[in-house]
Amino acid sequence: PSSDCVVAEQLCLSDSTCNATYRTLENCALAKTRLLSLDHDSRVRCLNAELDLGNSSLLHCKCHRRMKRQEHCLRIFWTVHSSMTDGEMKKEYTCFHTESPLETCFMFPFCVSFGFIDSQLAGDATNPCLRATHVCNLSKKCFRLRTDYASICTKGAGSEDVCDRRKCHRGLRNFFEKVPEDFTKRILFCPCQDEFCGERRRKTIVPDCSFQYNTKPNCLWLLDSCLEDHICKSRLADFQQNCQPVDLSPDGCSLHNRAACLQAYMGMIGTPMTPNYVSNSSVEVSLWCTCENSGNQKEKCDQILGMFESNKCL
Repeated sequence: PSSDCVVAEQLCLSDSTCNATYRTLENCALAKTRLLSLDHDSRVRCLNAELDLGNSSLLHCKCHRRMKRQEHCLRIFWTVHSSMTDGEMKKEYTCFHTESPLETCFMFPFCVSFGFIDSQLAGDATNPCLRATHVCNLSKKCFRLRTDYASICTKGAGSEDVCDRRKCHRGLRNFFEKVPEDFTKRILFCPCQDEFCGERRRKTIVPDCSFQYNTKPNCLWLLDSCLEDHICKSRLADFQQNCQPVDLSPDGCSLHNRAACLQAYMGMIGTPMTPNYVSNSSVEVSLWCTCENSGNQKEKCDQILGMFESNKCL
């Protein structure tokens, strides 16, 4: 069976039985998206429809992070798994296939020592983030896509006009998905020794538009916004799986997961839960949100914020 959800959907729709089951699941997913409460019989019908898929390729399909029609693919994935709870999403599922053996091979040594890839870069007195940007500018594709999102994200930012955050996020996702990671990782994770470098690194994603609001929203609101978005919901599941701290590991994080964790972190940029560096003099990252006034959900809110602020894998 095909592992691509778009192809799997086409196969299902050509079969009358699978087609009927899939249409039922679409209604279930729509109800959940609109936060409509389902009665007991409706919930049972939705769960049975998912089980009725049996060995259908739809039940086991996934999406590729850099694929065309990615949002459509993820809509299919969450339609098929509309009955999944947040806990199940965190523990059992990832929505994406790994990129390719080549990228996995490249990422591991990069994550372990990304500050020392280029000995001249690490020891040079010039700004490493400026140098990483210069390397990007030498690539037509990297330069074009970086210019695109920078233009969108700076329009209206820092003035009385409000920037178009949705377009800014889309431009950022486009950059991090379509530009080879040899460029994007150097720009986002360039090693800094001073605040001038740190300032440029922090502003890589144009935080006035993509990251900050006039006032910090509650982290639970950010989570709700994320779970209503197919792309963000999938990236969050990917992040939770690959950036899960491991107590038994010497440094608190599984070494073989570091590459996947950094990739998953980059995947969160350009979503409603976009993270960023907290200052010019630190490599600590966070979400732009607060847990004040969370009431009896304070513990859940702290956990959401802690996924980034207190995550040893980052």
